[in-house]
Amino acid sequence: MNDHSDDPAAAAFPRLNVSYGQVFRSGRLSVGLVVPIESYPDGPVPSLTRHVQRVQLAEALGFAAVWLRDVPFDVPSFGDAGQTFDPLVYLGLLAGKTERIGLGIASLILPLRHPAHVAKAAASVDVLSAGRLLLGVASGDRPDEYPAMNVPFDDRGERFRASFDYIRRVADRGAAFDNPFGSPGGGMDLLPKPTAGRLPLLITGGSQQHPDWIARFGDGWMVYPHPIELQTRVVEDWRQRVATSGGPPKPVMQPLYVDLVDDRDARPVPIHLGFRLGVSFLRLYLKRLEAIGVNHVALNLRFNRAHTEATLERLAAEVLPDFSG
Repeated sequence: MNDHSDDPAAAAFPRLNVSYGQVFRSGRLSVGLVVPIESYPDGPVPSLTRHVQRVQLAEALGFAAVWLRDVPFDVPSFGDAGQTFDPLVYLGLLAGKTERIGLGIASLILPLRHPAHVAKAAASVDVLSAGRLLLGVASGDRPDEYPAMNVPFDDRGERFRASFDYIRRVADRGAAFDNPFGSPGGGMDLLPKPTAGRLPLLITGGSQQHPDWIARFGDGWMVYPHPIELQTRVVEDWRQRVATSGGPPKPVMQPLYVDLVDDRDARPVPIHLGFRLGVSFLRLYLKRLEAIGVNHVALNLRFNRAHTEATLERLAAEVLPDFSG
């Protein structure tokens, strides 16, 4: 197990907005939650019981961020409708119902939306929340959604790059440029502007891009869970590519499905993209992720069998103290 706390690559991350600076700390790991914060193991659609109150509770308990997903259709082969609400609309509500917690999307499917709409809606959330938006972006991996919107699936990588470029450029005051999605010019401007002058864009998985492109242009990387030995190599490769690109250090984060059992010393049993385990082994596992250079873990309670509020309270009492401050 490697400790990166004294590594030169563990230099401070840039402060792109308030939540980017609070959620991503070099050499440290923070803990967030995937929305909806509830258990729904037996079907794809959550009940959204007390959904806003649970986000507010997560904030009060000290979780670093909540993460919404972009799931436009309930696709049977995917088996998860996410939080059902459009993520940008929902973040507008959460911006007004919370004060400190990071507001993330993991991740917006860029090829299925016009980047002008993405840029305007995302900047609006960022301004309304006083700099708390964390925008994950991806090329999408649910083929059924593309014909439903009359968008080709095979060129989604090219569309992703074009959309990414558009969102970056349109943040500049009075930007004029040519792009496959359109060519703003003539003194027109897209408002509002992000609080820090640009939106923090974290890229999910490969998004049909070369790893060097992701390391150069992304503000961070969302990687899927892997066995710890493989994840160590994945994170080290990311850090090396970021360093080679010549830019500043950039964070890496991952989700983790958790079913927290009563026995605090229960050993981990694999479940979908995570574990059924006791709190002692969860703390140990998160510490191992922190040691290999993971900066944020978003816990997903979809398969958690214990009472949701009780689980949040337990995580706050027994896990968060090791990953805060």
